[in-house]
Amino acid sequence: MFSRIEHIGIAVKDLEVSTELFTHLLGQAPYKTETVEAEGVKTVFFQVGETKIELLGSIREDSVIAKFIAKKGEGIHHIAFATDNIVSELQRLKEHSFQLLHEQPKEGADNKAIAFLHPKSTNSVLIELCMDKTM
Repeated sequence: MFSRIEHIGIAVKDLEVSTELFTHLLGQAPYKTETVEAEGVKTVFFQVGETKIELLGSIREDSVIAKFIAKKGEGIHHIAFATDNIVSELQRLKEHSFQLLHEQPKEGADNKAIAFLHPKSTNSVLIELCMDKTM
């Protein structure tokens, strides 16, 4: 089961400009910046109550985020839900005919194991499942 919305991922063209914008908007600095080379993305995280805002900037022209921005422009890229057991949650969702983009969790930003559901099976919304790797 999902325990909460873990974060909302926002694809941005210019990570530096967007970080400044969200710093002013939220009235606080980000708590973490991280590069995920395997995904070709640099992330910036803000904590807002129990939920986080993740800004996603591309570090390569062929990254998923670069392709997303080229096709759809800047904006909400995904909604991530926290779970205590990502493997069993993937199995549960598969049994309910959700299309998995990842059959097994992989390493993500912010010390998380992650997996995505295909937007075709979730009303065109990219859904991420994430679990703390310390669990």
